[in-house]
Formats: sequence, structure tokens, C-alpha cells
Amino acid sequence: MLKKVILIALCMLPLVAFAQTFKFGNVNSGEIVAAMPENANIQKEMEAVQKQYETEFMKMQEEFQRKYQEYMSSRDSLPQNINERRVQELEAIQQRVQTFQQQAQQDLQRKEQELVVPMIEKVRNAITEVGKENNFTYIFDKADTGILYFSEDQTIDVLPLVKAKLGLK
Repeated sequence: MLKKVILIALCMLPLVAFAQTFKFGNVNSGEIVAAMPENANIQKEMEAVQKQYETEFMKMQEEFQRKYQEYMSSRDSLPQNINERRVQELEAIQQRVQTFQQQAQQDLQRKEQELVVPMIEKVRNAITEVGKENNFTYIFDKADTGILYFSEDQTIDVLPLVKAKLGLK
């Protein structure tokens, strides 16, 4: 008889484990980021930095155009040696412009990362805190393309809770 009770208890153990309830939530981190005041400040700062790079790029372009016009107007009257030096000078300026443009893109990407990462961490921390405080098993991010499907009927939208945690309206 004791063996039967132990056997039944062992058979029931997996059922008890499956009886555990899971609580699923979903959030759109993109909406949160868009609502954060830091986002507007980041956009303004990025626009200002980009404008500085554009101004410098335009100066370089103008220098190239000016030298090119000078060369084109006098190339027929210059000796071949001077013509070749001027062509080399133009090629060097053009190479500097291209290098500057590539470096500017990299600098802008680094600057954006530098500004955005702390804001993203703040959002992730708030989502984690909401998950712990409200006993969620999983919180899916609708802005993350890694999730192919989830039923919104069987998950709770935690966007209002995360916004409240961050003090956003």
C-alpha cells in the first residue's frame, strides 16, 4: 500500500509542477523611448553635431570647387608638369573630402551610441523592475523583431507600468 501511495505521489509531482501559472507581459520599448525627455535632447544634440559636420563638409567641397575652377580656367596655358601637380592636388583634396565624410559618419554613429545607451539601459532597468514587482514570468518587447508572434489576449501590456516607473505620461 505504501508503494502505491509513493508511486501516485511521484506521478502527481509533474502535474503539480505544470500547474504553476505563468504571467506574460508585453511592452513597446520604442514608444517608451519616444516619450522620454532624454530622447528629444539626444535628437537636438545629434542635429547640432551633424550640422557642424555638414558645415565643415561644405567648406571642403567649396575649396575643391574653387581649385577645380581655377585649374579648368588655366589648364591649357600651363606647362604639363604644373598641370599634373594641380591634378594631383585636386585628387588629394577629393580624397580628404571622402575620408572626412567617412570619418564623420563613424563619429556620428559613436556619438549617437554614447547618448542612446544610457537611455536604453534606463528603459531596460525599468522593465526589469516592473517585471519583478508584478511577478511576470516573461515580458516581450513588441519593438524587438526577434519575437515572431505572441497573443496579446494572453499577455498584459505593461507599457503604462513602465512609463509610470520612469515618471512618463
